[in-house]
Amino acid sequence: MNTFWSRLYSWADERVKLGGLVEYMGKKYVPVNRHSIWYYFGGVSLFLFIIQVVTGILLLLYYKSGELLAFESIQFIMAKVRFGWLIRSLHSWTANLFVLTAMIHMFSVFFGKAYRKPREITWITGMVMFFLALGFGFSGYLLPWNELAFFATKVGTDIAGAVPIVGKPMMVFLRGGEDVTGATLSRFFGFHVALLPGIFTVFLGIHLLLVQRQGMSEPLSHGDSPDTERKTMPFFPNFLLRDMLFWLMVLNLLAILAVFFPWELGKKADAFASAPAGIKPEWYFLFMFQTLKYIPGKILFIDGEVLGILVFGLAGFLWLMVPFWDRKSSRGETNRLINYVGIFVVFYMIILTIVGWIV
Repeated sequence: MNTFWSRLYSWADERVKLGGLVEYMGKKYVPVNRHSIWYYFGGVSLFLFIIQVVTGILLLLYYKSGELLAFESIQFIMAKVRFGWLIRSLHSWTANLFVLTAMIHMFSVFFGKAYRKPREITWITGMVMFFLALGFGFSGYLLPWNELAFFATKVGTDIAGAVPIVGKPMMVFLRGGEDVTGATLSRFFGFHVALLPGIFTVFLGIHLLLVQRQGMSEPLSHGDSPDTERKTMPFFPNFLLRDMLFWLMVLNLLAILAVFFPWELGKKADAFASAPAGIKPEWYFLFMFQTLKYIPGKILFIDGEVLGILVFGLAGFLWLMVPFWDRKSSRGETNRLINYVGIFVVFYMIILTIVGWIV
């Protein structure tokens, strides 16, 4: 058996030069510290994205876009296709866990100051992927063409349309017209299965390349100097095996959620019906939705909703640009204001999300 694997390795090495890759992996090390647990959430996010792609392709074999067929095709997948209900449930739960783990990964990088020089581009590519993940969630939500998705998309695109100057053209572009119709569904389908995955894959490749080139950042403990000797572990096989163990745990969690809490389909969308009471967006948009509800209708001469959207847009841009405005002091001290801002954002999102869910 060993001879077979040796021959197979030699055959592949002659053609694709595996020796260099094996040598590189053997020399790559990962820092070990009390924050090491947070390193695994980037890998978990990648694992969940892979599951999204695989389950999405399986659903795509039976899904039919269009307002006359979309809902029925999902019904067919869930009722007639063997394990179709499980694949759809896995896809839906994975989408939510993907956003959650990406969010945890983002905040761990933020509080660990891993966005600082020379990792500014790594942070930016990661943030672009996070925004794209939200785009995945928003575009994919409409594809079953059910009642909740229809009216949530209508509300979401209405909010986008409130942006000054570019809002109206943006809303028409997203909807494919003035209203949410079958054209909107076709457009969101194209975004979800082609445009967003293509852009995401490009940024993912850049992000992974940068991580491999720069290595994993290690936050300095209080009182440590940059010259302090650090503990490390080999990436292969030590860190990789731990990463895969974490993946296995997440896969078990996914299986439990998909089997015991299968994703419901609901009622078919009806453009002439009234919106159901208490309609809400997905949980990762809920804190913004709840904030807009608390803003007065008019603040000075600006509509409250418009002001809220502009504030969120500015906050998102500043968060994206944090590597360029977070600087150490001349004495090398950490800017503690950044930590306070991060803590405020975390608690704000959690509290508003809970309030939005309950109310």
